[in-house]
Amino acid sequence: MKQFDYGRPYNSHRSPAMGLRGAVATSHPLAVQAGMRMLLQGGNAVDAAIATAAALTVVEPTCNGLGGDAFALVWDGAKLHGLNASGRAPMGLDIDEPARLRLNRIPNTGWLPVTVPGVVSGWAELASRFGTMPLLKLLTPAIEYAEMGHPVPPVIAGYWRVAEKRFVEFDEFRKAFLPRGRAPLPGEVFRLPEQGETLRLIGESNGEAFYRGELAERIARHSEATGGYITYRDLSQHRAEWVEPISLRYREFDIWEIPPNGQGIVALIALGILEGFDIASLGHVSKDELHLVIEALKLAFADAYAFVADPLVADVPTEALLNKDYLAIRRSLISLKEAMDWPEPGDPESVAVAENSADSEGESRRKRHKSCGAPSNSDTVYLCTADADGMMVSFIQSNYMGFGSGIVIPGTGIAMQNRGCGFTLEPGHPNCLAPGKRPYHTIIPGFITQNNTPLSAFGVMGGDMQPQGHVQVILGLIDHALNPQAAIDAPRVRVLRERRVAIESSLDPEVIQNLSNLGHQVEVVDEPSGFGGGQIIWRDPETGVFISGSEPRKDGMAAAW
Repeated sequence: MKQFDYGRPYNSHRSPAMGLRGAVATSHPLAVQAGMRMLLQGGNAVDAAIATAAALTVVEPTCNGLGGDAFALVWDGAKLHGLNASGRAPMGLDIDEPARLRLNRIPNTGWLPVTVPGVVSGWAELASRFGTMPLLKLLTPAIEYAEMGHPVPPVIAGYWRVAEKRFVEFDEFRKAFLPRGRAPLPGEVFRLPEQGETLRLIGESNGEAFYRGELAERIARHSEATGGYITYRDLSQHRAEWVEPISLRYREFDIWEIPPNGQGIVALIALGILEGFDIASLGHVSKDELHLVIEALKLAFADAYAFVADPLVADVPTEALLNKDYLAIRRSLISLKEAMDWPEPGDPESVAVAENSADSEGESRRKRHKSCGAPSNSDTVYLCTADADGMMVSFIQSNYMGFGSGIVIPGTGIAMQNRGCGFTLEPGHPNCLAPGKRPYHTIIPGFITQNNTPLSAFGVMGGDMQPQGHVQVILGLIDHALNPQAAIDAPRVRVLRERRVAIESSLDPEVIQNLSNLGHQVEVVDEPSGFGGGQIIWRDPETGVFISGSEPRKDGMAAAW
């Protein structure tokens, strides 16, 4: 096979994909085609989303899989619905276990970070409530890709090479994903027929085999035989949960996110802070705009790391964190002339109850929460779909750090996630590890409406880059009127810690120098993989035209018809 140079010596300029009858956008062209097949066969946007998501577990296993979690926002034609398909920590695992193993943090690999997978429950729940086709039919393209094989594109091949080194000691991983003893090369065909059979079992049982059938038994047996914590009971008790999306009004537009345990609230807090500035007048990706974006994101992350946790277990002050008076207090901490150090979390509840009495617990709560952090890197897939009948889907799924934990269930192609790394081991913290608890979650789908009219399903994957990407894409769309493709193409920044910020090398060198002059510790990065992967479908409410954009930093595409 001839090996081409798959570098990118020239800038690629894409036009947005436009159509009237439907659209699909994601990070792999074969997955886009799986979704389009469902639309062309008469399916709706949910059918297309499930087919796309299932295909992605096969063609992009470096970033998601059957052992991961998922979230969705679905506009059903009249109302927006949220789906939380994230799994919980095993009932037999608590915060004492890492201490018993003499660990001061949850490791990235092995069984300790493995939580119950939620992806399959998300597909089944979506299909049951909104789909029009049998689940097995929706999984057919993915089954074909698994059994017949699929060529590996350049970006995914690069991620695979990283995994080749990371999981070298995991025998089942090597058998499934490194059958030649190495990662596949760009353009090389990869097959995993065992995953095809697993997908067939999932489709035939409407997902039940994964949680209360043959696949659940195989997962539980392998866990017990190799020192894991997941049991058949953990799997059988899992259910995806419908939740009310949270929102914030930004410049006449409503921006929607999934509520905690996800970090979508970071984007809303940052946008609420930024609304107090005339962003449009500053110029897109200018020094002044990016300075404000960086500072707002620092404040938003400081609060999220302090308060975001599983709301079924912890008291998360979601409404208070989005209170306009509280956001104004946080905004006042920003200097236009100098970068701030990493801020302390605020005290949102004291603002919420100020008119009644002082919050006696506010100061102790602030101190108790201030030390938490969340892992900053991950690999994920995001997709969006839309149909001519008014349905739109914003969907995201992930195994977390690449392939996840390194644990692969023999003969199934199921790579188990390491989402438990999102927990803290700080006793008493809202997000501390506990049995049956969901961790702080990085993956977040986004949605935009105006006057109860759906405008856009959008998302930017990539660990803590996700809410940062949401903010920067929204500023491009709303404040600067960029088309969806241009909003995704634009250079990005990524807040790290303290005053550190990563900046894409494509940004104007003068802007980079001016940010450094403000006190930001700038790290210029040539490699685009750390700045996320976005997809957007925008529907013009006057013409009905779908305007779609896809991430140039990935292998994917947007398609419309």
